[in-house]
Amino acid sequence: MPAASAETTQVAVVGGGPAGLMLSHLLARAGVESIVLEARTHEEIRTTHRAGILEDQAVRLLTETGVDSRVRSLGDEHAGIDLRFAGESHPLDFRELVGATVTLYPQNEVFVDLAAARARDGGDVRFGWTVTALADLETERPRLTCTDAEGAEHEIVADVIVGADGSRSLCRRAVDGAQDYRTSYPFAWFGILAEAEKSAAELIYTNSPHGFALISQRSETVQRMYFQCDPEEDVADWSEDRIWAELQRRVAGADGFELATGPILEKTVLPFRSFVREPLRHGRLLLAGDAGHTVPPTGAKGLNLALADVALLGEALAAWYVDGDARPVDAYSDQALRRIWRAQHFSSWMTAMLHTPPDADPFSIRRALGELETLTSSPGGMQHLAECYTGWPNT
Repeated sequence: MPAASAETTQVAVVGGGPAGLMLSHLLARAGVESIVLEARTHEEIRTTHRAGILEDQAVRLLTETGVDSRVRSLGDEHAGIDLRFAGESHPLDFRELVGATVTLYPQNEVFVDLAAARARDGGDVRFGWTVTALADLETERPRLTCTDAEGAEHEIVADVIVGADGSRSLCRRAVDGAQDYRTSYPFAWFGILAEAEKSAAELIYTNSPHGFALISQRSETVQRMYFQCDPEEDVADWSEDRIWAELQRRVAGADGFELATGPILEKTVLPFRSFVREPLRHGRLLLAGDAGHTVPPTGAKGLNLALADVALLGEALAAWYVDGDARPVDAYSDQALRRIWRAQHFSSWMTAMLHTPPDADPFSIRRALGELETLTSSPGGMQHLAECYTGWPNT
């Protein structure tokens, strides 16, 4: 039984990243009370630089729900991408193909906007609070224990607990018996943040004989780029000159394309994994975002899936509390998983088409080039990629 001194709330949200904060924001708009518990500090999250490519519906979610997001003024809207292979670029115009765009806006900036909105609206967001255990998940009053920033222990009792606590989710680990689907990849991304001008107007996804490269962007003066590497690669072994030479080698072609270079501000290796938990619910515990699923970054779906999850979940919980209708909550897992598996397929397809496995034989390498040639010569093929990249309706 919960302690007599336990706090109570309607929804306890574990995880104060973009997914958890957006859910709390949406619940508050519906008049539903929540407490958000986040182990990291605001400063730790704010200064953790992560790329972000937002679908149209993610931008609308930020701007049309009263977040007062800076995404419209600071985000960089993009109307397409370039697929580069055999030393040539092939532009895909998303506006022309599907009437949609994407917006480059770093994930930590999405967090800053949402944290500011919750503070503005009086939201109960507790940074530096670590959840240590969950209990009574199959009852009507699940509870969790946690420690605050000073190390004092607390207990919170809620109607519902939402696990939005990332890929190392305690909430996910608290439940046995679910079906987990997972795979890993034999490569990673070596990522850099560099002080440089933009190398091209759009992002460039490159298949080369030396492996994949992505020429992405951050701002007019700071750019983010990646190249395929071994998962065990040590960033300390790579000098700036070696990094730029490797990136240039992968984008080189008869058209003479050259990267704009500059001082490298950050180096990191990003492993590739795919994971899905089914169902995204156990009793009164619901999972959202990376706690329930992860995708490789090739398709730019991670943050968008997390925001789509909580958009569904916010509507479902509002229907339960405001209208007394439990059906949307009961349907949440199945509905979210339909979109998640579409994103898993797209991310896996893009990854396989653009990367070269370490043990790839000549036939596989030529087959991938044939696939890219088929795609870029087919209006239907390009439209399919554009539809997937810019996002599907959240149904």
